[in-house]
Amino acid sequence: MSGDDARKTAEGLAYLSGFGNEHSSEAVPGALPLGRNTPQRAPLGLYAEQLSGSAFTEPRAHNRRSWLYRIRPSAAHPAFVRIGNGTVRTAPFTETVPDPNRLRWDPLPEPPAGTDFLAGLWTLGGNGDATQRTGMAVHLYHADSSMRRVFSDADGELLIVPERGGLLLHTEFGLLHAEPGEVALIPRGVRFRVELLDTEAADGQTPPARGYVCENYGAPFRLPDLGPIGANGLANPRDFRAPVAAYEDVEGPVEVVNKFCGNLWEATYDHSPLDVVAWHGNHVPYVYDLRSFNVLGTVSYDHPDPSIFTVLTSPSDTPGLAGVDFVVFAPRWLVGEDTFRPPYFHRNVMSEYMGLIEGAYDAKTSGPGGFVPGGGSLHNMMSAHGPDRETFDRASAAELKPQKLDDGLAFMFETRWPVTLTAQAAEAEHLQSRYDDVWQGLERHFTEGGPRTL
Repeated sequence: MSGDDARKTAEGLAYLSGFGNEHSSEAVPGALPLGRNTPQRAPLGLYAEQLSGSAFTEPRAHNRRSWLYRIRPSAAHPAFVRIGNGTVRTAPFTETVPDPNRLRWDPLPEPPAGTDFLAGLWTLGGNGDATQRTGMAVHLYHADSSMRRVFSDADGELLIVPERGGLLLHTEFGLLHAEPGEVALIPRGVRFRVELLDTEAADGQTPPARGYVCENYGAPFRLPDLGPIGANGLANPRDFRAPVAAYEDVEGPVEVVNKFCGNLWEATYDHSPLDVVAWHGNHVPYVYDLRSFNVLGTVSYDHPDPSIFTVLTSPSDTPGLAGVDFVVFAPRWLVGEDTFRPPYFHRNVMSEYMGLIEGAYDAKTSGPGGFVPGGGSLHNMMSAHGPDRETFDRASAAELKPQKLDDGLAFMFETRWPVTLTAQAAEAEHLQSRYDDVWQGLERHFTEGGPRTL
């Protein structure tokens, strides 16, 4: 469809509300069977098919599956053949050795003309092993063209974080609209196509679409437990929006790409695989507005641990130790008394990749050579980090009156294992060469016998 038609479609979408719910939807009345999943003859001549996102025998609370009622079953396709992986890489990452240094990148450069979302995926690094369903990968994307092909990822679910340009996501379950400041979650194995809503450069900015992707090989993302917080707070389930059923009844050649055990495979179907007329279940895609995050923080003193900003978590076999957490630093008030309000100096057993969607982050200086939207930083486990010198000096002398942080939106992929870089990330021209300099000039202030602060 044209750019104007796509934008109009995206802005007029209706959704189903709630994370992890047992949703149901039908694009044609009567398409969804009642009382059973696989009747002898499915309604309207459709095929019944289950899509499992978890093992059949996992506990009910964590079991993910959906029933799809489609024009043709997914099994009706020719053989897949290997194609080039482009700039996509997959765990285990062995091109480089894990690096203990603090690292920071400028945004990706402009892509070649005609680059779609899949061709524009660029892997920074990750950990674990996709074939063992452990770990994660950090990707970035840049694109100037809509996809004409369809993609699915058998290796993991994809958390898409747009930084520039709106996206219309055509999935097997229906349509999702994600703008910068929102995220889209595509479950493992779900087929989708990405259409760009802003195909012309705005304000001289190119490419029109740019952002980040977390590929989660491990347990599906879920909402974190709230513990002493109680029943409410952080990301509210009702704010996650799932699509209503919408299908493509298209005859003719359609290129379908499948990511399987780290490699891309392609087959040419004689029909669109986005032909699901009705569905029900809980293995579904979502979109979520990060500005809906209910931020909790101190109303007395000290800076809370960043875990209080967790939107989604992929738990591991060790309670409380995530394969990957998705954390957002959303607009919020700072009111702590006698408190250094930016994030504190820190060495962490977890590894942190941070990106910036808009504005500035309160612990890092923005501007040329700094931490800017579309860029990212990596602090692997036990790498000492914290506010840069300029931020430290400013925050140490600031008047501590209530302060609203509403000019930035940053996020973090935090993971239990070190993030090993791809060769292309380690050798990238947009890797900043003097990142360590931001902590130079932190002067000695110690005075023996001097006054205590408390």
